[in-house]
Amino acid sequence: MLPTGEQMPQRGDRTAEHRAEQRRAVRQELSTPLVADLEGWLRAQRPKLSRGNDLAKAMDYMLKRWPAFTRFLNDGGICLSNNAAERALRGIALGRKSWLFAGSDRGGQRAAAMYSLIVTAKLNNVDPQAWLADVLARIADHPSHSIDQLLPWNWQPRSAPQSQAA
Repeated sequence: MLPTGEQMPQRGDRTAEHRAEQRRAVRQELSTPLVADLEGWLRAQRPKLSRGNDLAKAMDYMLKRWPAFTRFLNDGGICLSNNAAERALRGIALGRKSWLFAGSDRGGQRAAAMYSLIVTAKLNNVDPQAWLADVLARIADHPSHSIDQLLPWNWQPRSAPQSQAA
């Protein structure tokens, strides 16, 4: 019997809070038999279809990439959904019309550079506004040989100056 698409995500969702090794163990136990059944079904059904059939092309595509598809079974760190990537791209899609009014090609390039910096800060769990304000305040006096210290993944906020009571 062919496993339905609903079976695997439900089982994967139950393991979302577990650490990677626990997820791997659960995937080995629950998903491996389903994936093996799916592969067997695909290989049994494929010869019944003509070469030019669209479904045959889809099956061939899947079977040629079988090791990549099944990688999640042995690695609990692989996410079963692309929700994080879609959330990351949402800002780009929403801002697309606004960016038509960058004023010029050069303005668009500057906007893209700023967007890259802001998204990079967010991906590194850094508040983009605090990071950018701090970097802009420090960059003129910062030694050029250690500019990498100001990148979001290396950045440490400056300590707030201690005010001395009179």
